[in-house]
Amino acid sequence: MLDSARRCKVATVNTSEKNEVLDNPSALPLISTKTPPLVNSTPSSYLNKQESLNSTASEKVSLMNAFEQSNVVQPLLTDLYQISMAYAYWKSNKHQEMATFDLYFRKNPFGGEYTLFAGLDECLKFIRDYKFHVTDIEYLRSVLPTYTEKEYFDYLLDLDMNDVKIYAVPEGTVVFPRIPLIRIEGPIIKTQLLETTLLTLVNFASLVATNAARFRSAIGNQKSLLEFGLRRAQGPDGGLSASKYCYLGGFDGTSNVLAGKLHGIPVKGTHAHAYVSSYESMNDLNERELCDRLSGERRPFADLCEKYLKELGPMLKILPEQTNKGELAAFTSYAIAFPTNFLALVDTYDVLKSGLPNFLAVARALHECNYEAVGLRLDSGDLAYLSLEVRAKFQEVAKKFAISYFKDFNIVASNDINEETLVSLDKQGHSIDTFGIGTHLVTCQKQPALGCVYKLVELAGLPRIKVSQDIEKVTIPGRKNLYRIYGHDGKALCDLLTKSDEPPPEASVKLLSRHPFSDQRRAYVTPTSVRNLYKLYWADGEIKEKLPTLHEIREYAKDQINQLRKDHIRDLNPTPYKVSVTDTLFHFMHDIWMKSIPIGELE
Repeated sequence: MLDSARRCKVATVNTSEKNEVLDNPSALPLISTKTPPLVNSTPSSYLNKQESLNSTASEKVSLMNAFEQSNVVQPLLTDLYQISMAYAYWKSNKHQEMATFDLYFRKNPFGGEYTLFAGLDECLKFIRDYKFHVTDIEYLRSVLPTYTEKEYFDYLLDLDMNDVKIYAVPEGTVVFPRIPLIRIEGPIIKTQLLETTLLTLVNFASLVATNAARFRSAIGNQKSLLEFGLRRAQGPDGGLSASKYCYLGGFDGTSNVLAGKLHGIPVKGTHAHAYVSSYESMNDLNERELCDRLSGERRPFADLCEKYLKELGPMLKILPEQTNKGELAAFTSYAIAFPTNFLALVDTYDVLKSGLPNFLAVARALHECNYEAVGLRLDSGDLAYLSLEVRAKFQEVAKKFAISYFKDFNIVASNDINEETLVSLDKQGHSIDTFGIGTHLVTCQKQPALGCVYKLVELAGLPRIKVSQDIEKVTIPGRKNLYRIYGHDGKALCDLLTKSDEPPPEASVKLLSRHPFSDQRRAYVTPTSVRNLYKLYWADGEIKEKLPTLHEIREYAKDQINQLRKDHIRDLNPTPYKVSVTDTLFHFMHDIWMKSIPIGELE
């Protein structure tokens, strides 16, 4: 057992920040006085140590260093046919022809009508660091046919992406089917080799960020959302990516400690059922005292917890002796360890007959020692009903004992929550402040893939088209620019694709917008304002734009969603957003389409 001085010193250190917060709630920005946090850790020094990797003018571009990104993202993280096609291009001396590829998707995920674009930061890092190593070449020699020339492997060993150009919409932008998220220009051998890796970096990132945004939309901005999905994610890389992009999509924190360290995401968490069941009785407590936050005096904390449980019995209409004493011991020990961040998991045995009374007893003991408990977590049962019952008891106890903050204790709910659960809880009515969401969020169970594609649209200055009997799979040929058209209310009206050599649309100038594939669907639109969505992010071997932090992208994504009309983002029968082409691009595309389709003959 720790000696008295040691115990008091620990309590004082653990509570110094809490003292400041109680006196000045604005002193700690990550703590909300309305919905207190779970135990959290906010990284700082790690963020300051990021390398400056490129410069534009005098500004430094901050991007993840090699340690911070999984080392599996390398040139060999690709499909074999990319290496095979690269060899065929090289063999036929076609490899230096300049090509343009579009990366886009064909359908919004989750039955919705919008998608958040994510993953650009990692794509740029991959392109910047693109390099085959000697061991990669040795492996490729063992995979490709023995007659593959040595000169091809030498060519790969010297390959870089310095003469490639990357145009893209900013990360966090709300995007829609068919618009190129990234436009890749450069020698065809290089732009072809990028395909698979760019797709894998964008597909899941955009999917899970969109999923997170939909969860946020389902509950509004007044509740807290925490990502608890690491243990259910598809491997470590899936877990790290999910934590990062759920935060981008609007979640407030993660349980993933490594994601917190690498990306500066607030880290949250309390304890598991195992901690509660590891105690059988109050006799299991090795530490029974807690130092008062203000005076430093050693207080008989465990005795206080038992005393207040007896006092609460009649009010809560329970028999104190029938609550689980192992649970009370677990709560007591956890409160001694974390007196400023005590949030208890209360459903190990029975929420209303054991967990809640034990929590309130410990909360009252903490109050006597000049600490404030944070709240409790529900991980099973009827969450709407239990949250309302728990809130009612909080309010009753707050009034009875004149401890006003008790009524505002944070109620956290978990238990396999999905988007439909949130909508249902909202309709039923509940008193939950924070949702911890894991499996359905990070695995995107409702739709496991976004379906981004990477298509050749121009080669050697000539447009290329992919035709199909399935209209969804017909590509829009040629290099294109992308503009977002806004109406008088500041909301986005439509996105407009133009040929790269067309003049841009202008505010207050009426133009004809057309559906890409239906000649009957067209409309005039007069923009109030116009935004060019493309930026040149990579050229001449360097990053051309100052890249925002994850926190800045998160705020930008939130603003992007706010720029959409409510009917585009509602959960039931959302209105499709219009993606249009100019009249010039429409005729250009359809002329090429008709020329590419063989004319049959009737017999």
